[in-house]
Amino acid sequence: MNPDDPLDNVRVVLSHTSHPGNIGAAARAMKTMGLDSLYLVNPKSFPDKEAERRAAGAWSVLNNAKVCRDLDEALSGTVLAAAITARHRDLSHEIFDARGGALELLGHARQNPVALVFGTEMSGLTTSEVSKCQIILHIPANPEYSSLNLASAVQLMAYELRMALPSIEPLPTVGVPAGFEEIELLYHHLERVAINSGFLDPQEPKRLMQRIRRMFARARLEKEEVNILRGMLGACEKQVQAAHQPMSSNASTASPGHLD
Repeated sequence: MNPDDPLDNVRVVLSHTSHPGNIGAAARAMKTMGLDSLYLVNPKSFPDKEAERRAAGAWSVLNNAKVCRDLDEALSGTVLAAAITARHRDLSHEIFDARGGALELLGHARQNPVALVFGTEMSGLTTSEVSKCQIILHIPANPEYSSLNLASAVQLMAYELRMALPSIEPLPTVGVPAGFEEIELLYHHLERVAINSGFLDPQEPKRLMQRIRRMFARARLEKEEVNILRGMLGACEKQVQAAHQPMSSNASTASPGHLD
């Protein structure tokens, strides 16, 4: 997908939204700034009359919203996802303010789908959800009262994206960026090899995979790079399996009758 308008490649993902009115208000906020792709991860109530009322005519956004079973489904096909969060995170991904993050997202949206990911009204995004994104966006606010209504946060980011349009330039592309599914398969492969090789104890994993996710999020992996890494992991798996295979009957010790 390579639309004339990069905004057509921007998804707004709302995860586990509690109040249907916020979904409608978010749809309205998106429509006013030219965003059309709304993804809903397990909303508490949708479709809902309150969402329709708060959408105030933004029917094209609301009626075409995609309801997803989990965040993986909502991020399928994207090459960059930004977690919108005000909380400080240990082992944080690369952090942008709203304006810098909008420029980063639109640079990638020239060629590929990207996503803005918002969490629940009460607690925001979970650590697991943030780990599936590559960057974090903070909206500057009063440090003594930094809590933003969900739809207001969507409106602010939609505005920043629209204002960034005249300033963006296509990112230099050496190779094809790896998609969300390819990166997730790499993480699962890495975890499997780490466990089978004895490097990772699944009973006490600590934060190894979180650190690995952060490391590769900074790298912005390309498809070919993912293929190389998975090829190496596959070769390691074969070596480990070969080392643990029992000796075949053909390699057994010769009988005493054959001794000199």
